[in-house]
Amino acid sequence: MIWIANILVALVAALHAYFLILEMLLWDKPQGLKVFRNTPEKAAITKVLAANQGLYNGFLAAGLVWGLVHGNPAFAFQIKAFFLLCVIVAGAYGAATVSTRILIVQALPAALALLALFLT
Repeated sequence: MIWIANILVALVAALHAYFLILEMLLWDKPQGLKVFRNTPEKAAITKVLAANQGLYNGFLAAGLVWGLVHGNPAFAFQIKAFFLLCVIVAGAYGAATVSTRILIVQALPAALALLALFLT
């Protein structure tokens, strides 16, 4: 079961690394505009804010990877649980303030990974 949990944690980390790329590098490019349903004008105005948000997503990804590679299983569990909870809270806040789609894209995968982690 730990393998399933770790695969799900890795997927959540990969998602957040992808969010980092989208928000920091592709925000005002065609792919970023499409994903975030944004206009070039709005993207230009919000580019610095998006980059900041992307950096935070990178920190979430880094924390999850840290939990995956840490050598002490008990501490690794705590690291993964903490960062998954952070992702869930961020996803719930995003769903409440921006789009309910964020709940499905961000919070749900993290909740599934957290559930799998607690079942190990």
